[in-house]
Amino acid sequence: GIFWHLHFPLALTRLALSLLAAMAVQFYDADFKEGLKVKTVKDVEADKFIVAFAQHLKRQGRFEIPKWADVVKTSRSKELPPSDPDWLYVRTASMVRKVYIRAGTGVGGFRKVYGGQQRRGTQTKHFCKSSGKVARYVLQQLEEMGLVEQDENGGRKITKEGQRELDTVAVQAAEAAEAPDED
Repeated sequence: GIFWHLHFPLALTRLALSLLAAMAVQFYDADFKEGLKVKTVKDVEADKFIVAFAQHLKRQGRFEIPKWADVVKTSRSKELPPSDPDWLYVRTASMVRKVYIRAGTGVGGFRKVYGGQQRRGTQTKHFCKSSGKVARYVLQQLEEMGLVEQDENGGRKITKEGQRELDTVAVQAAEAAEAPDED
C-alpha cells in the first residue's frame, strides 16, 4: 500500500541476512572439504560427477543409443526433444547416481523426479510426469551393463560392481575438479 517505504529497509535487511548466511555456509562447507579425501559418489558434487560419468559412458561404448533418441521428448510437458546430442548419457549418469544414493527407486519414481510443470497457455500450470520409456530404457541398459539390479522390494539397487565403478569415476571427477584450481 502507501507504506511501502516502511517495508523497504526490512526487505534490504532480509536480503543482506540471506547473503551473509549463504557466505557463511560456503566457508563452512569449504572448511570441511579442506581435508576431505574423496572415496565415494556422495563425496563429489552432483554436477561434477554427472558430467564425468556421462563422459565415461560415452567413452566405454557399452551403452547403446536407440534410434528414437534424437526425436523423442523427455516429457509430455516438453515441446521439443533435448538439444544436447548426448542427453541420454547425461540422464543415465543422473539416474545411476540417484539409484546409488537411494536404492529402491523404480520407473514411477524416476518419472516423478524428472517431471515438471506443464504450461497450458492461459490455464494454470499443472505438474506432469516425465517419459516412462526413457526411464525404463535407461534402467534396462544399466542392468545389462551390470551396474544396477532389480531390488526384491521393488525398484532398482546398485550392484557391487556398479558401486565400484561409480566410486572410481567419482574419485577421477574430484581429481579433475581440483587440477584446474592448482594452476
